[in-house]
Amino acid sequence: ISVVIAAYNEAQTIRKVVSEVREKVNEVIVVNDGSVDNTADLAADAKAQVLNHFLNRGQGAALQTGINFALKQNADIIITYDADNQFKAEEIDEIVKPLLLGNVDVVFGSRFLDSRNQIPKAKKIVLKLAVIVTRLYTGLKVTDTHNGFRAFSARAAKMIQINQDGMAHASEIIEEISKHKLSYKE
Repeated sequence: ISVVIAAYNEAQTIRKVVSEVREKVNEVIVVNDGSVDNTADLAADAKAQVLNHFLNRGQGAALQTGINFALKQNADIIITYDADNQFKAEEIDEIVKPLLLGNVDVVFGSRFLDSRNQIPKAKKIVLKLAVIVTRLYTGLKVTDTHNGFRAFSARAAKMIQINQDGMAHASEIIEEISKHKLSYKE
């Protein structure tokens, strides 16, 4: 199990994030996406494998770089995880379980499956509108289209190609899942 973390100027959080995640997985891959702070050094100090983009290309490009690397390392499961400390490492077990059981190809985290989320009302409205557009466009019934906490089987990761360098990659991943008829769960 490999975790891919796209990081751009995350010196404040990256050491903590990598340290917590390392306890749950076999490999942590941080793609330092052109940071001008010491994100890369702190990630390496926390025992992450660090890949560097010398220019800031965007989260989509960083994730694709990390996923490609994880596949070359023969990862069976690849998790995408944000560098800003908004996720909880203890939820990794829950997100990989359906993949380990062979039930699905992709597992999405969702901020809307229970009442624990603390999302501001305006952001919640925007995210819900994105869900509606995604359902109309792809036919996939998800509750949170732009959550960066995802897990892919190696098979799915090989099929999904992220071409959108910036934040549009979140919608693109869902489009790829629909296009390749991959099974998924939230």
